[in-house]
Amino acid sequence: MSGILPATFVPGFHDEEQVRQMVYNDLGKTGLKVSKISFGTGVFCYAYNDVNVEKCRATLIRALKHGINYIDTAPYYGQGEAEEVLGKILEGIPRKAYYIATKVGRYAKEWENQFNFSAEKTKQSINESLKRLKLEYVDVLQIHDIEFASSIDLILNETIPAVQEIVKSGKARFMGVTGYPVRTLVECIQKSVIKFDTVLSYARLTMFDDTLNQFLPIFKKHNLGIINAAVNSLGLLTNLGEREWHVGTPHIKEVCGQARKLCLQNNVELGKLAVWHSLQQPGPDTTLIGIDSVEVVNYNLEVLHNGLTTHEKVLYEDVLEIFKNNLKEKHWENHEVKKYWDYIKSLS
Repeated sequence: MSGILPATFVPGFHDEEQVRQMVYNDLGKTGLKVSKISFGTGVFCYAYNDVNVEKCRATLIRALKHGINYIDTAPYYGQGEAEEVLGKILEGIPRKAYYIATKVGRYAKEWENQFNFSAEKTKQSINESLKRLKLEYVDVLQIHDIEFASSIDLILNETIPAVQEIVKSGKARFMGVTGYPVRTLVECIQKSVIKFDTVLSYARLTMFDDTLNQFLPIFKKHNLGIINAAVNSLGLLTNLGEREWHVGTPHIKEVCGQARKLCLQNNVELGKLAVWHSLQQPGPDTTLIGIDSVEVVNYNLEVLHNGLTTHEKVLYEDVLEIFKNNLKEKHWENHEVKKYWDYIKSLS
């Protein structure tokens, strides 16, 4: 719904006209009304960029003033770097002006120390995140990439009860879960006696992978706020292309490369097509996009408010044809998990 002023509106800080243009949706049953586009900060760290705090500040403030009101981060992003950068920026922004989510469970760059879903580490992690963010609480605390846990029982018996304690303590308002294999998210949600408030699925409702759609009714049945993240497939669906660490299969990368080449030849940003595609999909409450510059804020707002040009729509259909005719697999599910556990076993 557009035309409204959400609870996050702050007179004197926001551009009221721009805020009224933004579409806001209920985030499940949380009571939060979140912008249709939300702000991902994975790009506020070395994994994507050489971080410039002032550039990040200008980017986030531009987004907030134009009505984007949901920010997502994690201690894993740059091993705390993204949260530290955010903390420096948020000091000068009214706390009422945004909702913010962070995560627990995934931390270090190196695999041997990357995951820890224990209750002790979970409780320690939220304290460290709040210190970096310079906040007293976050709105949503999410368990990060649960498919890497040694078993679902660890998540059910340790991590979830610990997050529930954190919510009861007031350090977080709501709890959520994230991951790449959507079936694993469903299994966790259905088996947990403690109810989640949100679910974040990434790179599973894109121009070439619509897996999330088949599970949306389950998430809706559980009254979950649904966050559709990484609609650019972690860079695959952009003119810049994926970073060297991307875990997608060679075949998927090759076909996305064909789409990228066509867009470059026609002076169209593939990322804009990818964002527009995902914004048209019914079901998710917000579309979470990594945003690293004012220019990226502007083009995402442009595609939300005005859609695609006639020229871009032609290219959009051509790109869909490339995927339809050439793509023989649409995801890299379990590839990274297998590599991770093969490595961990090799250590012993």
